[in-house]
Amino acid sequence: MGRGRASGVDRDGAVTDRSGLPAYRWIDDQREFDAFLGAAASTPTYALDTEFHRERTYYAHLALLQLAAGDDIVVVDPLAVDVAPLRGLLDSDSVCLMHASSQDLEILERSCGTVPRHLVDTQVAAGFVGLGSPGLGVLLQRRLGVNLPKADRLTDWLRRPLREEARVYAATDVAYLDQLWASLRDELEKRGRLAWALDECDEIRRRHREPADPELAWWRIKEARRLKGRARGVAQEVAAWRERRARHLDRPVRHVLPDLAVVAIAERPPRSRNDLSKVRGLDGRHLKAGAAEDLMSAVRSGVDLPERELRLPPRDGVDSTFRPAVTLASAWVSQLSRDAALDASLVATRADIEGLVRGDDSSRLLSGWRADVAGLPVKRLLEGTAALAFEGEGRLVLEARSHQPPPGVDDVPSPGPSGSDG
Repeated sequence: MGRGRASGVDRDGAVTDRSGLPAYRWIDDQREFDAFLGAAASTPTYALDTEFHRERTYYAHLALLQLAAGDDIVVVDPLAVDVAPLRGLLDSDSVCLMHASSQDLEILERSCGTVPRHLVDTQVAAGFVGLGSPGLGVLLQRRLGVNLPKADRLTDWLRRPLREEARVYAATDVAYLDQLWASLRDELEKRGRLAWALDECDEIRRRHREPADPELAWWRIKEARRLKGRARGVAQEVAAWRERRARHLDRPVRHVLPDLAVVAIAERPPRSRNDLSKVRGLDGRHLKAGAAEDLMSAVRSGVDLPERELRLPPRDGVDSTFRPAVTLASAWVSQLSRDAALDASLVATRADIEGLVRGDDSSRLLSGWRADVAGLPVKRLLEGTAALAFEGEGRLVLEARSHQPPPGVDDVPSPGPSGSDG
C-alpha cells in the first residue's frame, strides 16, 4: 500500500497533490481494504467508481476500484485485493453515490454478486434540476467550481505500477461526489423532485439485476430485425448460441461470429459443415474447438423452431399515417421538458412517445411523475381536445382546440394529382 505522492502538506497535516486535490490512499493489501470497508459501513453515504477494460472480452474486467467514505479516499488494486467483501457495504443501509453508473453496476454485479441496495446517480440527479446529462468534470465545475485533472483516454488501467497521474485522476472521480450530491439534493428538495430522482436511480439499480436473455440477442442485430418467416427463428437460435459461447469464452460476440455471418446464415441456412465455409463473414477461426458442430445444431433448432417460441422484438415505430403525430408529440415533450427544467431524455424516449401514439397503456409516459409532467398533456394533444401553437421565439404552447381553420386556409389551392397546383 502507499499514499498518493504529493508536493505539499496543508496546515492540518493532510497530504495534497500539486493541484491541491484531496489526498488518497493506494490499497493493495487485503487487511487494509477490509478495514476500510468496516469503517465505511458506519457512514451514511459512500462514493464509488471503477476503471475497467473490455475491448477483448465479453465481460468488463475490473482494473481499479475507487471509494470514498467520510474524509477517506482510497484507490484499490483489484489485481492484488479480493474485492468480493465489498458486497457487505453494497448491501448495507449506506447510500452509494455514483456518476453515470450503468457500466459500473454491471461490473459490481459480476465482481461482488450484487449492486448497491441504495443508489444515487449524480448524472441522473442533474437531469432533474435542468443540467442535462453532463459528464462529471463539467458538473463539478458548474456546481462546485472544481476543475478535475484532464483524463487520458488511452490509459492502460491494468498496467502496474500505475502512473501517479492516473492514480490521482482516478481518486478525483469519487473525491467530490458527496459534496456534489449535497448540492443537488438541496435543489431537488426545493423543487419537490427528490423522490422523482431517487425513484429513477432505483429503476436503474433494479434494471441491472435482470440478466440478459440470450434468446433476445438477435434483437441487437439491426439487419436481423428485417428478416421474415423461418429466417427469424434461425437468427434467434444462432444469436443465442453466439451469446452463450461468448460468455463461456469471455470473448466479444463479434469474435465468436460476426453480425454479417448471423444474418447470412439466417437468410440461407447451411445444411452441412461444408456449407458453412461458403457463408459470408465466416472463416476457419470461427469454427474451431467444436464451434462448427454447435453452430449447425443451432441452425437446425432455428429452422424447426415453433412459431410460439419465436421471441419477436417490441414493435418499433408507428404506421406511416401516425408519424406526423409522433413528430408533433416529440416537439411538445421537448417544450414541456424545457419549461420544467428537466432533461428531455429522462422524461421520454422516442419509443415512449411512439407507444403513447399507438395507444399503448403501458407507456412510461402514463405513470408516475412522467404522466404529470408530459404524459397527460401529450394525451390531450393526441385526443384532439387541444392544439399546439407558437408563442414567440419558437416556444410552443397548448391551447384549447377551436375546431376552426385559421384565416386564409380556405384560400390555399389544393395540390393536383401530381402534387402540383391544379
